[in-house]
Amino acid sequence: MRVTRRTWIRRAAAAALFAFCTQAVTSHAATAAEPDSTLVIETRDGPHTFRIETARTPGEQARGLMFRRELAEDAGMIFLYARPQPIHMWMKNTYIPLDMLFIAADGKIARIERMTEPFSEETISSGAPVTAILEIPGGRARALKIRRGDLVRHPHFGTE
Repeated sequence: MRVTRRTWIRRAAAAALFAFCTQAVTSHAATAAEPDSTLVIETRDGPHTFRIETARTPGEQARGLMFRRELAEDAGMIFLYARPQPIHMWMKNTYIPLDMLFIAADGKIARIERMTEPFSEETISSGAPVTAILEIPGGRARALKIRRGDLVRHPHFGTE
């Protein structure tokens, strides 16, 4: 099949545009946003403060921490919901293991999923209706002795 110069130019332009868009999306998603607030988890061993980003929009919630290559030990992302509901998460396109803390409306941790598997498409369920999920670096919940029933201090729960 003979490829004309015009066809070749169109294909080259389309390939260049695709490569540019892919790089822009990936580099934007992989860049950590600045934390917009803090929260404190009250454990039996004392309080632990995290600098957090808030996933507010459905798009931010769908993207979560996908494509991130690192997350500071005291950093995290919180997903807030207006009403208690069962929540289902996954690790698709997520490069780093996370601890997911499912938080009830009263600010108490209802469930912890520890050391989630990067890139897994397996569903991770809250197990009960919750109004928030906090994602922190994998292994931090164990290291800080964060347990089910610990209190999360944040304005969303009225526990600040």
